[in-house]
Amino acid sequence: MTEPSKLPHHGVPEHQPAAGGIAARARAAAGPQYLTGLNPEQREAVVSLDGPVLVLAGAGTGKTRVLTTRIAHILSQGRARPHEILSVTFTNKAAREMKLRLGQMLGQAVEGMPWLGTFHSIGGRILRIHAELVQLKSNFTVLDVDDQVRLLKQLLQAENIDDKRWPARMLAGLIDGWKNRGLTPAQVPAGEAAVFGNGKGGKLYASYQERLKILNAADFGDLLLENIRLFREHPDVLRQYQNRFKFILVDEYQDTNVAQYLWLRLLSQAPSRTGAPLSAIIPGHVDAPVIPNETASPVIPGRVEDANPEVRSEEDSSRDSGSAPAAHPGMTSAPQAPLKNICCVGDDDQSIYGWRGAEVDNILRFDHDFPGAKVIRLERNYRSTGHILAAASHLIAHNEGRLGKTLRTEDVDGEKVTVTGSWDSEEEARAIGEEIEDLQRSGENLNEIAILVRASFQMREFEDRFVTLGLSYRVIGGPRFYERAEIRDALAYLRVINSPADDLAFERIVNVPKRGLGDATVQMLHDHARKRRIPLFEAARAVVETDELKPKARGSLRELILHFDRWRARREVTSHTELAEIVLDESGYTDMWQKDRSADAAGRLDNLKELIRSMEEFENLQGFLEHISLVMDRDGGPDEEAVSLMTLHSAKGLEFDNVFLPGWEEGLFPSQRTLDEQGRAGLEEERRLAHVGLTRARRRAKLYFATNRRIHGTWSTTIPSRFLDELPSPNVEITESKGGSGWGGSGGYGASRFDNVESFGSSYTTPGWQRAQANRAKNRSSGGQARGGFDEAQSSYGSSRGKTGGFARNKRGPMVIEGELVAKSTGTVSEFSLDDRVFHQKFGYGHVVKVDGNKLTIAFEKAGEKKVVDSFVERV
Repeated sequence: MTEPSKLPHHGVPEHQPAAGGIAARARAAAGPQYLTGLNPEQREAVVSLDGPVLVLAGAGTGKTRVLTTRIAHILSQGRARPHEILSVTFTNKAAREMKLRLGQMLGQAVEGMPWLGTFHSIGGRILRIHAELVQLKSNFTVLDVDDQVRLLKQLLQAENIDDKRWPARMLAGLIDGWKNRGLTPAQVPAGEAAVFGNGKGGKLYASYQERLKILNAADFGDLLLENIRLFREHPDVLRQYQNRFKFILVDEYQDTNVAQYLWLRLLSQAPSRTGAPLSAIIPGHVDAPVIPNETASPVIPGRVEDANPEVRSEEDSSRDSGSAPAAHPGMTSAPQAPLKNICCVGDDDQSIYGWRGAEVDNILRFDHDFPGAKVIRLERNYRSTGHILAAASHLIAHNEGRLGKTLRTEDVDGEKVTVTGSWDSEEEARAIGEEIEDLQRSGENLNEIAILVRASFQMREFEDRFVTLGLSYRVIGGPRFYERAEIRDALAYLRVINSPADDLAFERIVNVPKRGLGDATVQMLHDHARKRRIPLFEAARAVVETDELKPKARGSLRELILHFDRWRARREVTSHTELAEIVLDESGYTDMWQKDRSADAAGRLDNLKELIRSMEEFENLQGFLEHISLVMDRDGGPDEEAVSLMTLHSAKGLEFDNVFLPGWEEGLFPSQRTLDEQGRAGLEEERRLAHVGLTRARRRAKLYFATNRRIHGTWSTTIPSRFLDELPSPNVEITESKGGSGWGGSGGYGASRFDNVESFGSSYTTPGWQRAQANRAKNRSSGGQARGGFDEAQSSYGSSRGKTGGFARNKRGPMVIEGELVAKSTGTVSEFSLDDRVFHQKFGYGHVVKVDGNKLTIAFEKAGEKKVVDSFVERV
């Protein structure tokens, strides 16, 4: 017998458990714990590791869990080491959440994943490793927006370009847009480059990039743009990363812009031959990146489309997969390159960031970019009830540019989506405030209530209402209305007019807009004011009479003082609202924002117009400024329960039990500006935004529209949003506004298809309603005639049902909530007379100044003039 040590040495083949064998079956029986609890579609998305995979994850379907579990599965199966996985997200918050979940699943393994992060953080990491190849040093500085603007101002001055006519921020926005599209200075279309600085936009972009290299700096857009240039000019570096990353995972793929798309396409292709042109990796790429055509017809799943299908060759098609062209007869064909293991998770129905460069076409053309890709739809929603999902799915089905999926739930149907009309935006805010109070009384946590608006100027009405009601609230994604920079600036002007001794306000606006009054001038004014113990404004008046300031600065300051003197004189003969408009115009503040070409300039102008409108509710400027002080003083702690107030764009990724969606009117939602600028593509993005809003709600979704709204400073009668008619009738319920007069089929719009709904009783249980009903009962028992209030027994909503099962709305009585009546007087005679002193439970003491039937106009001591119904007041 041969001794073991003397047996001939042969290589031992690597062992893999035989399919169906004992080891394989035992391993399958054990099963990894991280797969427990996944539904079949989620599990398929996790275990499908080979080849390109697109996971269409609807709202609330658990996409983050799928992504993190997929990474855990790759590592546990030994398919890749942690540093061989590229996982990109859009926000640092999302990256932190993924690392946290992976840490819980895998322990410390997540610490070895250096390539898990945002697009720009990973792009910056690669750039620092290869900085010399793009004319930078590894310790380059990333400039913020302020630094960019300062640098661009220097370049504008060097080119003798007026930075007031051509603001540096406008150029910064243009350059950022070009970089988001992957365009270097040489690739910017001549027509686009000519829109700035009398045709010098392209030259300024090139000078800016040259200056960045001299300063050893990069801006945010360069972190990806220079990556693309690096990969294009140095194929060996590209191959290094293509070989390194065995698996690529992408979150929120529907929100990628062109530069992010190009960066991913380069990394996700199989390693190409040395010197291969970029067009071999990205079809159609010659000298400039492919820019998806915004006006192209929507991509149809399973159909291969190209920008020019007539000239698309077989060679181009073969390049889509990174393989070489098919060989001619008689030639040896090259082996086809393996498909890259890339998994993109996204939802084409939630692509809502087109205004900042996101291209929904990127996700629509995934199967075109990666032939043979597996598409997995996650349609089981774990967030919302049945009625909410049905409404959202029916609405988004009206979009043509989508891959298609239908959200479903195994939860209960829950409450129907409600649609409520109101007379104007003030009544809308009152009604929502009352509903929130009802929810709070029923035990709902204010943290689980959100109001999602289309435009930030809508927030002001709700903020004022919540202060009146004493409801705590927080603004998500931005400052409160009165804390916004443009509002603070405008208020500072008004404060100086009201009180010339308000040094803080004067200092804020002395050089806003720019007047050439810098820090040195302000410091001189402070020194003079301290020495003479006078306000800053009076110090300025004294200084302009001396030669201490340079002529230009002295002239600017003198002009500002004369402005304020003239505005104060006009205060006595002009309404405070008109005065505010004059101040903003004559000071140049409105003009400053009109010339600003940044993305948020239009919103700031809308906010200023909303500020003017908010002043109409007050008797004078003093009263308005006192109200602002009250609003600004309300600042609850971080742990305090509060209603969340935000725009629909800021709501992405959040969820609440109760969601209020006001402002569903044509022109506001969908936004007229978006429709004018983007046409049908804009309409579809607005519809996706509506879908996002609805799917933020877990239990209740409440939609509102106003019959009259003031937009851009002008009152107009509005039309309910087209999106309301795209909702499914079985999942929607019409309700009456709790804030005043309601809306119905007879409200001027003709019969609504929502009219034929089942009967429901009044839901008004507010203290004001209860008092009105008690007074009505008392009057009836004494033989008198009731004077207003909502009588459910007489309401057409309570009993008058037609043959079709709907409501007889044509003879509906007037709605009165909390004593405020917008409809005409009922014609009854009031027992109150002029100058009667009365008491109202809510508004306090006052005296009657006008009687109109059962409607009283009362001058309350604290609340000002209010119209109320006499049944809500008592004579004292």
